[in-house]
Amino acid sequence: MPATPQPHHRRRRRTTRLLAAAAGLATVGALAAALPSTASADDSRKGGDRPGRYQDVQLLSFNDLHGNLEPPSGSSGRVTEVHEDGTTETINAGGVEYLATHLRQAREGNKYSITAAGGDMVGASPLISGLFHDEPTIEALNKLELDVTSVGNHEFDEGARELARLQKGGCHPTDGCYTDEEFAGADFPYLAANVLDEKTGRPILKPYWVWKKKDVKVGFIGVTLEDTPGVVSAEGVKGLKFKDEVETINKYAKVLQRQGVKSIVALIHEGGAPASSAYNYDCDAPGAGDGISGPIVDIAKNITPQVDALVTGHTHAAYACTIADPSGKPRTVTSAASFGRLYTDTTLTYDRFTGDIARTAVKSANHVVTRDVPKAPDMTELISKWNTLAAPIGNRAIGYISADIPSTGTESPMGDLIADAQLAYAKELDPEADLALMNPGGVRAGLTYAAKGSEGDGVVTYAEGFTVQPFSNTVNLQDFTGAQLIQILKEQVSGSNEAAPKILQPSAGLTYTLDLTKSGADRVVTDSVRLNGAAIDPAATYRVATNSFLAGGGDGIPTLGQGTNDLVGADDLAVLEQYLTANSSAANPISPPAANRITIVS
Repeated sequence: MPATPQPHHRRRRRTTRLLAAAAGLATVGALAAALPSTASADDSRKGGDRPGRYQDVQLLSFNDLHGNLEPPSGSSGRVTEVHEDGTTETINAGGVEYLATHLRQAREGNKYSITAAGGDMVGASPLISGLFHDEPTIEALNKLELDVTSVGNHEFDEGARELARLQKGGCHPTDGCYTDEEFAGADFPYLAANVLDEKTGRPILKPYWVWKKKDVKVGFIGVTLEDTPGVVSAEGVKGLKFKDEVETINKYAKVLQRQGVKSIVALIHEGGAPASSAYNYDCDAPGAGDGISGPIVDIAKNITPQVDALVTGHTHAAYACTIADPSGKPRTVTSAASFGRLYTDTTLTYDRFTGDIARTAVKSANHVVTRDVPKAPDMTELISKWNTLAAPIGNRAIGYISADIPSTGTESPMGDLIADAQLAYAKELDPEADLALMNPGGVRAGLTYAAKGSEGDGVVTYAEGFTVQPFSNTVNLQDFTGAQLIQILKEQVSGSNEAAPKILQPSAGLTYTLDLTKSGADRVVTDSVRLNGAAIDPAATYRVATNSFLAGGGDGIPTLGQGTNDLVGADDLAVLEQYLTANSSAANPISPPAANRITIVS
């Protein structure tokens, strides 16, 4: 939704950094290799002041925070741990009050410590951050003492100009300042090595950055996935070119080498899928790299051996793996899930003789951001400040639910509910509207029955709705032939979506079978596609509602961009709010859809 302009509020930002008391270590995942026999964690030889040959450098990293300053709710705020006996445990995790404590605790005793991130720090954010164009998250990251991050695809949700503002500071060009102080911007550099201005051919932000302490130097190169235009609205990436991740990293690794920087870490907003969802799964157990699949595997195999470690993201998965570089040498590849639920602690052993990382000494593990440690007071104050500003908007009730409406699964109850809301709205615009389709990536969370604040169980607040749909898309109507509609369904699971299908969430009345035992477009059983029980007529015209992202051919479904007779409607969150208000009450709450519109064969 368009953010409502806010008046200047007379609350000053707190600028001092507070050290929070810390207690308890998070559980350690398994990935470690032996140190060189001459290595020392100290930076000096015993009995002398001269530095020793080896210096341990701590690299703390996380990714895909998405503005989750408060502890995420539901499954978004939990991680799974697998025990030695094979049993699993679910742990509540996340929230920057706890993340700050864990990071500050982890840094204790480590004179050489760097904190880096793998992109998507902002975008698709809950209302406390999203309503204010993610200024609160940048402030929180500054307090976390983040040193550097790559851009992710969501950093482009509001376009390159807004990203530049987050980096450099200044009040929002439309909504102005939210406090009596001008927004200061990020204290850390955003790296965008493979994002070029179409006119100049140059990176829009710094391509790399070098961390230095005494005689130790570590270079960082930051990239986002090359397919960012396929997952961001066309307006967000207007005037930009996105280059190949491997070619870009290899190019700047040479630049850093020429500058005498031989220890290099790549921050890559692209990721993989481990064979287990447990955060401490040993993905090297079957054999190096065998426990993880997805785009990051080929990327890692082709990035020059000059790069010593890869911090990744985008898939919201947790892993600390080794994947062989082009020379066959194991190299650490990590990801800390999402929403601030984990952080990765990697030890890079720096060799002062060579200026490089002793790869045999790299060790890495993911740690849970548990909620059993003291909250960081400065983060509590930051959250309170922004919640006070957001409360008049965020606390308003917009509907009632009888149970949790989750956003998980190939077809999710939340996705179905959004599609139903969009179809109901579409019929108001045009009684001839037939169906609605919702992209799964646009469903950022589910709705939780348990009260988050003082609103009461089952109450849906505007803030909760904003967390579900934060992108400010419009609901659009287009005409498609039946043949095109079938093609749209097939493009969910073929072409660029074959390896990772993007299953559109259907409105009530659209049913079909998805056979996952087959490959490509054959996964959609054509003869099974029905609308209100009737087979799709290839020659007939169907009026389809989608959001503006899909209407532009987003999510690798180009046929969605070929519709005719376009009609642009209202903001998608406003449409969801209207549907919940009209179809639920405290006495008659709305029930979760059954999520049975797609019959899945697996």
